[in-house]
Amino acid sequence: MTASSSITRLNFTVLMHDLENSVGKNSPKVRDIAMTAVPEPPKADCRPVTITYHGRDRIDNYAWLKDANWQEVMRDPSKLKEEIRAYLEAENSHTQLALSGTKQLQATLIKEMRGRLEEDEASVPAKDGAYEYSTRFETGGQHPIFCRRRGQSSSEEVLLHGDKEAKGQSFFKIGGYAHSTDHLRLAYAVDLNGSERFQVRVRDLITGRDFSTKIEDAKGDIAWANDGKTLFYTMLDDNHRPFRVMRHTVDMEQKRDDLIYEEADPGFFVSLDKSQSGQYIIISAYDHTTSEIYLIDANNPSSPPEIVTPRKVDIEYSVAPIGEKLLILTNADDAEDFKIVETPLSNPNRENWKDVVPHEPGRLIRTILEFSNHLIRLERVDGLPRIIIRDIISGAEHTVEFDEEVYELNVLPGYEFDTTTLRFSYSSMTTPLRTYDYNMVNRSRELRKEQVVPSGHRSEDYVTRRLMAPSHDGALVPVSLLYHKKTPLDGTAPVLLYGYGSYGLAMPASFTTNVFSMVERGFIYAIAHIRGGTEKGYGWYLEGKLNKKENTFLDFIASAEHLI
Repeated sequence: MTASSSITRLNFTVLMHDLENSVGKNSPKVRDIAMTAVPEPPKADCRPVTITYHGRDRIDNYAWLKDANWQEVMRDPSKLKEEIRAYLEAENSHTQLALSGTKQLQATLIKEMRGRLEEDEASVPAKDGAYEYSTRFETGGQHPIFCRRRGQSSSEEVLLHGDKEAKGQSFFKIGGYAHSTDHLRLAYAVDLNGSERFQVRVRDLITGRDFSTKIEDAKGDIAWANDGKTLFYTMLDDNHRPFRVMRHTVDMEQKRDDLIYEEADPGFFVSLDKSQSGQYIIISAYDHTTSEIYLIDANNPSSPPEIVTPRKVDIEYSVAPIGEKLLILTNADDAEDFKIVETPLSNPNRENWKDVVPHEPGRLIRTILEFSNHLIRLERVDGLPRIIIRDIISGAEHTVEFDEEVYELNVLPGYEFDTTTLRFSYSSMTTPLRTYDYNMVNRSRELRKEQVVPSGHRSEDYVTRRLMAPSHDGALVPVSLLYHKKTPLDGTAPVLLYGYGSYGLAMPASFTTNVFSMVERGFIYAIAHIRGGTEKGYGWYLEGKLNKKENTFLDFIASAEHLI
């Protein structure tokens, strides 16, 4: 049997097994469902168009399906050409008809999946001065509700009720959200038509009313200066690229906003953040392999942005200001898996960079998070994440330890900088998401929240494992497994094998409630951490892109063969 036919067999077995174990006594038989006859699918007209790039011609038979006025369509979907809309609706109708024999199965699965979701979920409150901020949902609701308390004993104050804001809207989505440092105002971004062009609004938290000005064509990332009245935001161009950073004064008209930064390179994007210390507004200009950062003094928002170091092709960096130093995560100097350097804030250019955490091949430093006395780094080694705590003064380090064979971690930035508490999340393929507060000095941890599965979940009923599948060139591909402890491992159990392998994205071996509808029916769920992702370092990504893209597919085939 060839590798490609093995994968076909895996996928076909999954489909048949799913149907066999989901239909009731009065439902159509499996074979009837699988073989339900449907009309021929709609066929798009073939309208050849010659497109020339780099002196070479290619024929696009279906270019007409891209509306020439797509920018306007993104702003207002109702303006899509009628012939395109008609074809898309015909495709949707065909899909509904083709799946009509599985309606009972769909209803069963939806009921199961919803039964595993905590509809009134709430986040762990995050302290910021005298307040604790949190987000929650209400049963039957669809949108988040943003709240705060002034101390643990006080009553809850609702700042923004997403479900109420959404009433009367055909589409509603909340994007960025940030309260001012003086706790008097709230900036939030909303998308009202699905275009992902957000409108930024500012709410007076004393009166509970929004200011009249609404900022249009925003990306949704926002940051307050420390005066509580100056707001920075990013704008989108006609191609939906965030390209400008603007400065807005509360209750002033948008046309009076100041342009702070504009990215001229059409291949670069712009994003906005605020440092953990609250000292700086951070402007990042970047593409997939190159970055450049500017800092604005958050205490002096009218000051011009100051560049950290000019962009250089294929050099990436991010920053963490602590006191008079700037800590930088970068791949400079051939640090493929990244290293950490420090430099004076007064003169941060690259010639002043000094290594703090040297490059170590195979140890990918994913991100850093700064506190007044500690630096946190989240790493990945051999496909597994780990959290390292570093004392800023002494340089001493320790690792936060975990017991399971396969798991996923994330550090969760809060509002406070001068603290010894790190908040992080942990889950595995068998263990629901847990949120911990970790004391970086005495190394104790407190469980603050564990994801609730209302229909019930017993972690001990399931097994998670990590296998290494040899690929065509000898590279070992990590494969994460999840299955019920009663599932036979004799080759009779069906397998759903998932892989991604693109853009340097690592696929987490985390807790996902939906997959248990398969696992409870005897499936083995497998994630192949194939090349093109960064599970085994940045080199793992480079070995799965461009002229080495074939490795991505061969890794996936090798993973399937190893499981068979």
